[in-house]
Amino acid sequence: MRFEIHRLDHHQDSANGRLIADAETVRALVEAAARTGERLYIRPCPTA
Repeated sequence: MRFEIHRLDHHQDSANGRLIADAETVRALVEAAARTGERLYIRPCPTA
């Protein structure tokens, strides 16, 4: 399964920087975001 990830701006609550990734990459990004306090918006990509 693939996921769409947006990084959220702390000041404007807006999403920027779109990334499509697999579950393993998402796990690594979530762990890194947890360490730094970065906010992410993650949702599954629709299947074709």
